[in-house]
Amino acid sequence: EKYMDNYKTPLGEIKVKVFGHASLLIEWNGKYIYSDPYSEVVDYTGFPAADLVLVTHNHYDHYDLKALNEIVTPETKLVVASDVPLVNENYMMLKNGESTSFDGVTILAVPSYNINRRNEDGNHFHPKGVGNGYILDFEGFRIYIAGDTEPIAEMKHVTNIDIAFIPKNLPYTMTDEEFIEVANMIKPRYLFPIHYFELDEAKLIRHLDTGITMIVNKEK
Repeated sequence: EKYMDNYKTPLGEIKVKVFGHASLLIEWNGKYIYSDPYSEVVDYTGFPAADLVLVTHNHYDHYDLKALNEIVTPETKLVVASDVPLVNENYMMLKNGESTSFDGVTILAVPSYNINRRNEDGNHFHPKGVGNGYILDFEGFRIYIAGDTEPIAEMKHVTNIDIAFIPKNLPYTMTDEEFIEVANMIKPRYLFPIHYFELDEAKLIRHLDTGITMIVNKEK
């Protein structure tokens, strides 16, 4: 059994695993919730079938058909951003601000976009209003999956978060300083950095507010 972190929620225990990049797994009551599965960081062959897959946006390292083909069944529910093509019949597209539910868990799509970071054509890597972050609410135990984003004003509405998955890499998402700014604004109890190429763990921890525990996935 791969190492996972365990947490108690009003809806039962969950286990959390970050595979690398933005790919993660939440195991809950025998159900498997995958977010942004990406085959270049993990081989999903033989993994448990997904009950739910969250896709934050359509970039190849978040929306990866090779990974999806290994874990998606006709019963898998997919909750995706508006730029993600149809995968199966249980496909639900959420725009920013829309929500759905999965076995009693509320899933809210929240904004996730760039303000400063642009490609060579001058367009934002992640334009406003397209990609989603997600807040999963297990009856009061709240998980925030930020998607590919910079610090944005809408994050002030992301509150009472128990676990946050925040990206940290340039040029697409955030600097160390922005990562720290977002973490200290949201104040999750547990903070997982994701989507990073390098990580100065000691530096980040030094600047985090009291009460935030940062968890770094040691396995590569």
